[in-house]
Amino acid sequence: MTRFVVAMASVGLLGVALSSSARADDWNKKTVMTVNEPIQVPNKVLPAGTYVIKLLSSPSDRHIVQIFNADETQLQTTILAIPNYRIQPTGKTVFSFWETPPGQPKALRAWFYPGDNFGQEFAYPKSAAVQIAAVSHQTVPTTEASQPAELPQAEVTQTQPEPQQEAQNVPPPAPQELAQATAPAPEPSPAPTPQELPKTGSPYPLIGLAGIFSLGMFALVRAFRLS
Repeated sequence: MTRFVVAMASVGLLGVALSSSARADDWNKKTVMTVNEPIQVPNKVLPAGTYVIKLLSSPSDRHIVQIFNADETQLQTTILAIPNYRIQPTGKTVFSFWETPPGQPKALRAWFYPGDNFGQEFAYPKSAAVQIAAVSHQTVPTTEASQPAELPQAEVTQTQPEPQQEAQNVPPPAPQELAQATAPAPEPSPAPTPQELPKTGSPYPLIGLAGIFSLGMFALVRAFRLS
């Protein structure tokens, strides 16, 4: 077998480191991968360690991937994949990773064998695909199959990221017109009453006095004539 330097590519920040060597087999694409922190694969989180990744030994289906422990004594998981094309192949094994929500291990996206244009892009369960799509803003291959026996006939769909909400030009609500308390119109001021001089007494005493004066004058004139 030939030793290769593992190249890494990722969507977003890459949170895992792979070992600097990998072994590959031309038929089943056998590759040894060492990770120094947990990584996420469909339906499983792989702790830090060494793993063997290879295609299921099937001439008819070349997109079912198996992951074993380092000595291939335990099958860790079986994954359904779809073809992932790259324009420029390289002479190194390449793993790409999805960006994931904070606090979650990076999710293995695709695996390219040295010299191949086509690699294997892994299909995730719906719940995980929705989270990955929300963070990466890209479509994520999705399958509902969870058992190895279901994978050869399983359908792979694409989970779309939720459209980002854009601020809509919603006109502001019309200002509420508050009822203004209208001050009542001032009542007209009453017309000023003409001021009258106060009356000091009745006119009858004056009339009586004038009468007495007249009688006095009459008596005086009469007495003058008789003398």
